[in-house]
Amino acid sequence: MTYYFDHNATTPLSAAVLTCVSRVLRECYGNPSSIHSAGQAARQEVELARGHVACLLNAHPSEIVFTSGGTESDNLAVLGAVRLGGAAGKHVVTTAIEHPAVLGACAQVVREGAEVTYLEVGGAGVVNPDAVQRALRPSTMLISVMHANNETGAIQPVAHISEIARTAGVLFHSDGVQAVGRLAANVQALGVDLYSLSAHKLNAPKGAGALFVRKGVKLQALQFGGRHERERRAGTENVPGIAALGCTADQLQQHRAVESQRLAGLRDRLESSILRRVPGVRTNSAGAQRLANTSSLQFDGIQGEALVIALDLAGFAVSSGAACSSGAVEPSHVLLAMGLTRTEARASIRFSLGQGNDEIQVDALADAVVASVARLRKLSPVYEHA
Repeated sequence: MTYYFDHNATTPLSAAVLTCVSRVLRECYGNPSSIHSAGQAARQEVELARGHVACLLNAHPSEIVFTSGGTESDNLAVLGAVRLGGAAGKHVVTTAIEHPAVLGACAQVVREGAEVTYLEVGGAGVVNPDAVQRALRPSTMLISVMHANNETGAIQPVAHISEIARTAGVLFHSDGVQAVGRLAANVQALGVDLYSLSAHKLNAPKGAGALFVRKGVKLQALQFGGRHERERRAGTENVPGIAALGCTADQLQQHRAVESQRLAGLRDRLESSILRRVPGVRTNSAGAQRLANTSSLQFDGIQGEALVIALDLAGFAVSSGAACSSGAVEPSHVLLAMGLTRTEARASIRFSLGQGNDEIQVDALADAVVASVARLRKLSPVYEHA
């Protein structure tokens, strides 16, 4: 049996979502663009889900565009905004700690003639809004800063940056994939123009996501072939995935605050136990506000991947960084941007908690970390034993 502590990578289906998906797969097989009753039953599921997602974000249903997930949502926001009218001569401001979905989209607009400024962050992993202000140019047409970091959990000053963007007349996109369901992702309070989310981070299936597009914001579509999603995203909708996203959005509306408080207690219990019992451990982004469920710890004298494997053999699923970078030779770009050395970045482990985790599992994980670190350090040629 494996205890799962990698919820920032993906999440198991909740019981309510599993029931929803099973029902929709059985009963709502029609094409939601068809006018017959089977098609309209599927359309009703899509629009019901759109309403639930809009409610979760405090948006209007017409402002929700369904996608295949967070990566497509980020790509649609960045590429769709910059390409409108041609990318040449345009300028984008982002940070060095963004998810690869944003960084990859920024790299593409550079190839198309735009310029991108990548802002550094401090040791806590948080961008300074003043740096955003200083980076603006007359040609700046998009700022993209994530709401919360997927590796460290550090929460970015999104509402402050949105004020800067609004004053300058610049579009503002935020990747909210890790924040939704863990923070109050109110797009009106945040002031964002574009906001991304993904179903599989929210106890729903992979293959569905959404992009909030504030009324009046224009985007160039990335794919063509139909007038779906108000001509913003062509293709027959993934009805079961969208219905599941709507179901989990409705559940989050009811339980998010209580669950976040519960997870914060578990996260703090895990960190305090490890820090008390294992020497040479530091918390990445310790000086920042963090997601309640996320802990990134740095262990002197070991390789993070070796600890991931040791814990997996002991029955615990954790991560050495972003799941999208699994197998990468290079250390985390996020931790390097925070000023960690390559050795320190490689010695870091991410624990991300979620539904199903409890005190018994947390205590068992802490015990396994203590034992595994001690064993790995005995084998380490660089760790100085007391």
